[in-house]
Amino acid sequence: MISLFFRNLLFTILQPGVVAALLPYLILGNRITQALGEPFNLRHFAALAVFVFGFIIMLVCIGSFAIYGRGTLSPADPTKKLVVQGLYRYSRNPMYVGIMLMLIGEGFFFGSGVLWAYTLIIFILFNIFIRYFEEPRLMRDFGAEYTHYRQRVGMWL
Repeated sequence: MISLFFRNLLFTILQPGVVAALLPYLILGNRITQALGEPFNLRHFAALAVFVFGFIIMLVCIGSFAIYGRGTLSPADPTKKLVVQGLYRYSRNPMYVGIMLMLIGEGFFFGSGVLWAYTLIIFILFNIFIRYFEEPRLMRDFGAEYTHYRQRVGMWL
């Protein structure tokens, strides 16, 4: 169980950490310091709420992968069981929804057009990855169980 915790921590840092933290940080550069030095307004607080909501969704999904699936979020160390509990009852991809909410929160907070373009590119890449890599792998790994799940639950919501 401790090994699974550390594997999840590692892959969380490497995957969503890079997409939702490191790359936006590199995109924004000095804009982060400037924005944090300005007085916060309603837009900032709303953006933070969206970001935190997305972050919580992501953490809940990672926990579901560990508890119910006995694996991690990474394709390099996938779950052993198909996860259909928790938020996965409502979306086949709630972790991606959480990450997108984090990026949207960052976009609103910093008001950066480049960050908004990055968010759109990530959404497109998520769709391509899900359709052409993740879903075929889930079909191979879980067969009829995944087909039935896919018929019941939408890709995003």
